[in-house]
Amino acid sequence: TASEEHELLPRGYGITNLVERATATAAELSAQELAAGGGRLELKVRSYRPRVVAVLGITAYRSAFGRRGAVLGPQEERIGDALAWVLPNPSGLNAHYRLEDLARIFRELRMAVEADDA
Repeated sequence: TASEEHELLPRGYGITNLVERATATAAELSAQELAAGGGRLELKVRSYRPRVVAVLGITAYRSAFGRRGAVLGPQEERIGDALAWVLPNPSGLNAHYRLEDLARIFRELRMAVEADDA
């Protein structure tokens, strides 16, 4: 929750947005906004040097990074030096994924990060 967000950085996690402008749906964002956001995220990744970056929303990821063939899960291409993962957007507006499917792919990311920590 927003009230717990301050607990993320001490645990090694951070949250940011590709585009700062709030919208009701991702369809309201232009390809140019997403591409600019991808560029800003790459700069943040170079500065903060996370090991893994997870992007919520396959369409946003494809637009932001010009990777039309991207699929959910780990990506061959990195964002800076960070491993890139694409996850479905868990918004209630995204009717393509059932809760158990969302839980499975988010769990796969967690397990990959934990395995990398070992």
